[in-house]
Amino acid sequence: MKDRREIRLSGTGGQGVVLAGILLAEAAGLRPGQHVVQTVSYGPQVRGGMSSAELVVSQEPIDYPKPLGLDLFVPLTEEAYPEGLPLMKPRGIILLDPDRIRQAEQGWVVRVPLGRIAKEATGLAQMMNVVAVGAAAALVPIADWEALEVAAQERAPAGKADAFVRAIRAGRTAAQRARRRISFEPPPSPED
Repeated sequence: MKDRREIRLSGTGGQGVVLAGILLAEAAGLRPGQHVVQTVSYGPQVRGGMSSAELVVSQEPIDYPKPLGLDLFVPLTEEAYPEGLPLMKPRGIILLDPDRIRQAEQGWVVRVPLGRIAKEATGLAQMMNVVAVGAAAALVPIADWEALEVAAQERAPAGKADAFVRAIRAGRTAAQRARRRISFEPPPSPED
């Protein structure tokens, strides 16, 4: 299980969290010898309830489909943020939009303004979920970029394929820049 990678994207129904998880899973599944399991959970509401997509990726067969320790957690709302924290690995990364979540004080945090980047890259702030896909793949490289772009083009609604690819590329670039600017050290303990 040493090579097992686990990712959770969480937010509110209607934000495209499930689609983001599907894009990552489909692209990761195209890498030879890689096993992928993707699960989703959401409330009974069509929009507004909690929603999450989880991926487990491994070079070995996956015997348990749920995360045991997150390598990457992507909360898209303030409400989703505390939900994933108990599952974080000690060196797991939290990718968050500082315009939406201001309370992050624990773990290794990469701040990327997903909504603003989506608006700049595509004209639609609602495509922050697709920007998050590109950023997630840059932080935890589970898929090849070409496979990710193909998955995005195939899953995009009619007329949106180019926007999906722009959003993925913008997310990748932003996450790579943000990662270089931070120190991956755990936060100081209260005794320090």
